Amino acid sequence: MPHAKPDRARVAHFNRILAPYLGADTRRSATQLVTSILGFVGFWTAALWSLDVHWALAAVLILPTAGFLMRLFMIQHDCGHGSFFASRRARDVTGFCIGVLTLTPYQYWRKTHAYHHAHSGDLDFRGFGDIDTLTVAEYRALSPAKRLGYRVYRNPVLLLTVGPAFHFLVKHRYPWDIPRDWTQAWRSVWLTNLCLAALVVGLGTWLGWGRFLAIQLPVTLLTCSLGVLLFYVQHQFEDTYWHQHEEWDYYDAALQGSSYLALPRPLQWITASIGIHHVHHLNARIPNYRLEEVMKAHPEFQGVTRITMSDAWRLLRLSLWDEERRELVGFREVRAA
Repeated sequence: MPHAKPDRARVAHFNRILAPYLGADTRRSATQLVTSILGFVGFWTAALWSLDVHWALAAVLILPTAGFLMRLFMIQHDCGHGSFFASRRARDVTGFCIGVLTLTPYQYWRKTHAYHHAHSGDLDFRGFGDIDTLTVAEYRALSPAKRLGYRVYRNPVLLLTVGPAFHFLVKHRYPWDIPRDWTQAWRSVWLTNLCLAALVVGLGTWLGWGRFLAIQLPVTLLTCSLGVLLFYVQHQFEDTYWHQHEEWDYYDAALQGSSYLALPRPLQWITASIGIHHVHHLNARIPNYRLEEVMKAHPEFQGVTRITMSDAWRLLRLSLWDEERRELVGFREVRAA
């Protein structure tokens, strides 16, 4: 199915201005990896020890532990895009090992996430790597039972609690929706499951199952929920970008369909600048530690949709794409119409 090809001059323009930022700086990448691992292990250990002091102290320490686990996921994310190390072997080994901690099979996730980047905002290619979004017309055409199912799926509370837990703990163990001939992805799933089982059984036996789960379970659930929230607000906002395939444009999808999530400096650091999402979608081979540099250097990247975490609840209530109004709307607006 053909789609509108971007103007050659426009492609050359973006290639020219983004080229200096492509590729990994091995020293910076290695430093980021080491500090992230030390932060995660350090806070995880401190949270475990604090169980002997008071459960409230452990609960406090779980927050930065989850933050560093999320930062490790962002490093895995960069490895999948080929932007973290120059060596593919180094990227794949790093990405796989982190994937065991984040419950995310590396090769499987890399392939589905690449699909997301290639088709973000394309109404005819919704599927892997996205939060399911229906148009108003599609929703109205559903049976009452299927409408209810979609409303439950898009419920903000469930979307940030049950949904992430199911996705990372259950579906990543057996991703039934991918083709059987994705042999590398399936191999990654089974090997990740094996390593994950060995790690969990080993730590549970060594530390005691109660103590181990008292730390790891809330860390995992919190990380999953925060990760889904970040991904949600970076694509699901009122004036986001959705088009039929024949009208879809890669650069418009990046600049209009990806937000700039403005975070306080500590949160931007712990999330590896993933909030500068429009630049990331323009070219995913830009390492996370150069995204802010790109945005500051080029004014044309500063006029995109800017959101903050205070906007999250409002955005979570948007569930349907209105093709007539060209905006994301909530169920209440559809009922009122």
